[in-house]
Amino acid sequence: MSIVLFIAGIVLLIGGSNWLVDGSSSLARRFNISDLVIGLTIVAFGTSSPELIVNLFASFNNNTDIAIGNVIGSNIFNTLVILGLTAVVAPVAVKSTTVWKEIPFSILAVVVMAFMANDILIDGKFNDIISRSDGFILLGFFSIFMAYTFALAKSSGPLKEVTAREMSVLKATILITAGLAGLFFGGKFLVEAAVDIARSIGISEAVIGLTVVAAGTSMPELATSVVAAFKKKSDIAIGNVVGSNIFNVFFVLGISASIKPIPLGENHSSNFDMIFLIIMSLMMFIFIFIGKERKINRLEGAFLFLTFVAYTLVLILDTDRQLPFR
Repeated sequence: MSIVLFIAGIVLLIGGSNWLVDGSSSLARRFNISDLVIGLTIVAFGTSSPELIVNLFASFNNNTDIAIGNVIGSNIFNTLVILGLTAVVAPVAVKSTTVWKEIPFSILAVVVMAFMANDILIDGKFNDIISRSDGFILLGFFSIFMAYTFALAKSSGPLKEVTAREMSVLKATILITAGLAGLFFGGKFLVEAAVDIARSIGISEAVIGLTVVAAGTSMPELATSVVAAFKKKSDIAIGNVVGSNIFNVFFVLGISASIKPIPLGENHSSNFDMIFLIIMSLMMFIFIFIGKERKINRLEGAFLFLTFVAYTLVLILDTDRQLPFR
């Protein structure tokens, strides 16, 4: 039953985010809101809504390992699996602005999160917690990123094509309502099922959050990137991955911590995951400069994907992340 609820949660989250985006985009178009604004707000926020809803449910249910694991795990999944598989399908070309601005900003996001998550090590406090003030700081970084994105889009055109279906106000409202309901129940089912699955197989909630929950909430990004690669628009893929990574830390974690502080586990296992994410982000940066063109080729994409497989095996075999009972 837990597995069924978990799958149902993923389906509802993905369906809910799509319905919310479709309904909101159509309604926005009726009020003469430009494609640029729709793409940078409704579409961007909509694709990040699964991670946000899951984090909010996890925080309010005191499953904070899932909350922090979902953010770190989604970024690892984006970087290694989505970008890796996309590069295997077609080499990923990287624009200059992505190389020198967006990728460094995504690395900065993880570094900032790592500092905020280590109160004991840095400040000598009694526990590690991402507090409300930390959440507001993350949202401050997010507002800077959004200002940069709007400025970039105005000078170069929309970052992604926005397709808003024409529909009546009533149908758009119904889709928005259905989308919100799908996100709500999808997030609820996913978190509850993830906790049950973790306890039944004897591993920690953090591992579940870092792997299956993170993969489930990243499905919209995976679908978008792989389809873009098949359409020979692989440059969209890396923009999608890097943008999602920045959204997850500054927006999703920022909102979650602002509403309810997120305490971290006592064994500091999340430090390993954050350091691993920083190393892989730097590796992605290095791959761009290997070869004559600024591309991530098929061999490098395969390396990223296989690294994710190895990382997942390490998580599963790590005895410190297993529960004391089975």
